[in-house]
Amino acid sequence: MAQVEATTERIIAADPEAVFDALADYKEVRGKILPGQYSEYEVREGGDGEGTLVHWKLQATSKRVRDCLLEVAEPTDGQLVEKDRNSSMVTTWIVTPAGEGRSKAVVTTVWDGAGGIGGFFERTFAPKGLARIHDELLANLAAEVEK
Repeated sequence: MAQVEATTERIIAADPEAVFDALADYKEVRGKILPGQYSEYEVREGGDGEGTLVHWKLQATSKRVRDCLLEVAEPTDGQLVEKDRNSSMVTTWIVTPAGEGRSKAVVTTVWDGAGGIGGFFERTFAPKGLARIHDELLANLAAEVEK
């Protein structure tokens, strides 16, 4: 099994603290900035960064739906890590300064891909599809914090 990785980034016209706080706010903000590929969003524990347990379904393609139960950690300042209890998927969000009143938000998701021909197609197409979903999420995040 090869590891599959998808990375997306965006410059946001808001301070890093505001961007990170919005991203880590699973109670109020996260649910409303998720694109249409997400469904059944539910905060099960916590709701603000470290210690949060959140559930959603992610429909990456018409045939592929992931049932995700994510544990949230904040290993360092400006970093949010979501580990899926149901799979090998780990998503890391990093928010850093990008000049006066601006932030750079980077999201990287990795998981153990399938083997064989199916794995080839997964490694080839899944990162692009997930990058499009994350790009929409980051655009929604920007719209939320740039108000």
